[in-house]
Amino acid sequence: MLQALSLSELAGIHHGFFTRSGGVSHGVYATLNGGVGSNDAPENVAENRARMAVALGVAPDHLLTAYQIHSPDVVVAEHPWTQANRPRADAIVTRTPRLAIGVSTADCGPLLFADAEARVIGAAHAGWRGALTGVIEATIAAMEKLGAERARIVAALGPTIRQPNYEVGPEFVARFLAADADNARFFAASERAGHAMYDLAGTIAGRLQRAGVVNFEDLGLCNYAEPERFFSYRRTTKQAEPDYGRHINAIALAD
Repeated sequence: MLQALSLSELAGIHHGFFTRSGGVSHGVYATLNGGVGSNDAPENVAENRARMAVALGVAPDHLLTAYQIHSPDVVVAEHPWTQANRPRADAIVTRTPRLAIGVSTADCGPLLFADAEARVIGAAHAGWRGALTGVIEATIAAMEKLGAERARIVAALGPTIRQPNYEVGPEFVARFLAADADNARFFAASERAGHAMYDLAGTIAGRLQRAGVVNFEDLGLCNYAEPERFFSYRRTTKQAEPDYGRHINAIALAD
């Protein structure tokens, strides 16, 4: 489990960006796969998530993730839900103690948020589509409705695919430039004609800054580049593997 120094310093906040180590899964899922949407054995995923819950100081059924759809949608968690009735969203916020709220990632950006004074926390799944359509801003706004103030919010970005490993096509670049010409700064030249290397972490940092969140920490880790440590959807696709594991990145309020 990795932690952000900025969040670790906050009283009453538990958090973790979990790596692929410390679980019971095998093969391409080895070993701490938390993805209920994967083809891993359900009992292994359940055990892995239970271990993560213990590390966060909550009961196994109090580690909550949503059915992620690459949207800007945010839900408020007030009590546990089951995997069968989990909401469709890409961010969760809460002010309820001993609920760990998290997001599942395998390349996208995992963002954890906390206003320790207001005791409001959030977790956002910020892939390129979510970042472009406003999941970061929507998460901040949802936290404010629960009493947070954006000037106090601390945000941390965990392992995500980084620009040297994120090649995209011309239609991808065109979509970002159509939304805002300033997005050109997030693309660098690729060795392939017509393609570019995309800076997802830079996009996330830029959206946070524009939203007024100044307390931001980026762990600076690339999950694609470290196969022994992290899962990666893009790396799995490139290697023609049958499936891939998912990381859980979560945050909780202590009593």
